[in-house]
Amino acid sequence: MSELDILLKEIRVCTICKGLIPEPIRPFLQASSQAKILIAGQAPGKKVHKTGIIFNDPSGDRLRQWMGISKEIFYDKTKIAILPMGFCYPGSSDHGDLAPRPECAPAYREQLLRFLPNIELTLVIGKYAQAYHLKQSHTSLTALVQNWQDYLPLVMPLPHPSPRNNIWLKKNPWFSKEVLPALRQRVSELIPDTTKE
Repeated sequence: MSELDILLKEIRVCTICKGLIPEPIRPFLQASSQAKILIAGQAPGKKVHKTGIIFNDPSGDRLRQWMGISKEIFYDKTKIAILPMGFCYPGSSDHGDLAPRPECAPAYREQLLRFLPNIELTLVIGKYAQAYHLKQSHTSLTALVQNWQDYLPLVMPLPHPSPRNNIWLKKNPWFSKEVLPALRQRVSELIPDTTKE
C-alpha cells in the first residue's frame, strides 16, 4: 500500500468534523499519483452526500460539459483527482449549502498535494478554493475568472458550475465564448482522446 493509499484510508475514516456536520460523516475525494488534472472544488452537496458519488449532481454534469469529457474519464482517478476544500457535506441554510468546514484543508490538503506530482492543470472552482490555491481572498470571482490567461497553463479559476450561478453565467457571456474553449483545449492536451457522452 502506497503512502497516498494510507492517507486516503485515514481520510475516509476521519472524524474531525464529528458533531459539526450532518451525520453520517462521508468524506468524498478521488486521487492517484498518476492524475494530470486536479479539480479543487468547494464541498460535496446534499445529493452527493446521499448517493455516495462525488459531483453526482447538476454541478457535476455542467462541469463535465465545461471540460468536454465523459463520466468515465471524469471518474478515472488516474486521470483526474478531485479534492474539495471540505471533504464532507457541510449542511445547508436558506441560502444554499454552507461553506466547506475549515478543518479539512489544514489537516490534509498539503499532504495530499505532495502525493500528486503529475498534476499539470488545477481547476480552482469557487471562492474558497481560489482563496486557498491562488491566495486571492479579496479579489472578486469575476475578476479572477476574467484574468484566466494569467494562470494558464497550470491553473484555471472557474465559477462554481452550480445552477445557482445561472445568473452569473448570463451576465458574463465571455465565459462561454472565451474561457470554455480554452479549458476544453487544455483538458484535451492532457487527456488525449477525450470523448463526451
